[in-house]
Amino acid sequence: MGERARLTASELRVMLVDDGTWESWDIPVGAPAATSDGTDDTYAAELERARRTSGSDESVSTGAGSIGGRRVAMVLSEFEFLAGSIGRAAGARIVAAVRRATRERLPLLAFPASGGTRMQEGTAAFLQMVAITGAVTDHKAAGLPYLVYLRHPTTGGVFASWGSLGHITWAQPGALIGFLGPRVYEGIYGEPFPADVQTAENLVRTTVVDDVVEPVDLPARLSAVVRLLARRDEPVAPADPIRVWPQSARRLEPDDAWACVRATREPGRAGLVEFLAQGESVPLSDAGPLRFSLSDFGGHVALVVGYDRRSQADGDLPGPRHLREARRAILAASDLGLPVVTVIDTPGAELSVVAEEGGLAAQIARCTVELISAPVPTVSVLLGQGAGGAALALFPADFRVARADAWLSPLPPEGASLIVHRDLDHAGEMASRQGILAGRMAAQGMIDAVVDEESDAAALSAIRGVIGRYLSASPEPDAGARTRVPAVDA
Repeated sequence: MGERARLTASELRVMLVDDGTWESWDIPVGAPAATSDGTDDTYAAELERARRTSGSDESVSTGAGSIGGRRVAMVLSEFEFLAGSIGRAAGARIVAAVRRATRERLPLLAFPASGGTRMQEGTAAFLQMVAITGAVTDHKAAGLPYLVYLRHPTTGGVFASWGSLGHITWAQPGALIGFLGPRVYEGIYGEPFPADVQTAENLVRTTVVDDVVEPVDLPARLSAVVRLLARRDEPVAPADPIRVWPQSARRLEPDDAWACVRATREPGRAGLVEFLAQGESVPLSDAGPLRFSLSDFGGHVALVVGYDRRSQADGDLPGPRHLREARRAILAASDLGLPVVTVIDTPGAELSVVAEEGGLAAQIARCTVELISAPVPTVSVLLGQGAGGAALALFPADFRVARADAWLSPLPPEGASLIVHRDLDHAGEMASRQGILAGRMAAQGMIDAVVDEESDAAALSAIRGVIGRYLSASPEPDAGARTRVPAVDA
């Protein structure tokens, strides 16, 4: 499927929905509403032409069907009908579908492709965006998934309402996506809108959109997400008790700290990608230094928010926009009643003028707040490097597990050496003095479980097992719950 290909609503529906399962929820629309000056002959003629050219009676179609055997509700824009614009009839159709999906407790999938509000109907059409937003908000408040796939193009009020509210938001490759349409911008300001800003790929880079997904890849990705989310309500057999730091395990001493730091920086060391591959997982975002996935831990599906070591090794370090996205992901997990598992493996946050002006410090603090106040079980995994505020932002959790040679410190040891000794020569000494290793942190009550397996595969498998056992013992999510802040013994 080429970039910017414009699939019709029916083509996309046939591509996604299991054969023979589609049920339309649409009620035929009536005569067009009068325009602001009371005359609607021209508008009625436009609607009739739109019906003939698009084969649809309105700019959206709604209904329910199965994807991978799981029933879902769907709202699909038809761009060929007056550029997918939303008038009163289309807005009412969307609201009715969202409300029905909520009543029937179905996941809701939205596939907008629209120029925004229907200008022929003016303010009354514009305010439909509020009604749609209210319905979507209620759907999410009921703990039901809302997934969005932004098609080419999606602009204006549609993007500024139901197109931007997804628990997960993917986009079509090359799609034009933005609030202000390029034609409007050029007409108002007399110059073209800057190129490559309102594109799906740029919005992934700026973390407005979670991932770019080819239409042909949608069925498998959506099926996997819906399947894992459906497990939230499935019973899980009790697990064996958690074994915290076996007494027979090899304990790393402070003098080992610098060697451990170097080991966590080895290019071939396993990280987030390998951690997810050890169990059934599906990526929600698949690019950049901070990534999100659904993953099954012994029958318990959790949202994983983690740092990717390979992206960071290439110089793409986490900054304010990534932590804003992490906060949004944590809120989405809270909406859906999903546990949150954070994976910490970072040499540190982006250090730049852009990061400072973007409020890096504030985003670290706010991300920490989101984890502390999350009403769902939270687990943090100290997998390798844990340098500075980027590591701190994902560390607070109800339960904390670490690989034995992982470490956490205010700065990399080299940075600590520069502050204390004004050189880099004392990095090893600072690593030993600061108590940065997982074992030392466990002895002080800051880590709950340490996994001491020397091979990557054994360590990752053991960590996943510990997480599964912890989640089996965790109570159901409580909206009044608060995350335990790490204690430090004197």
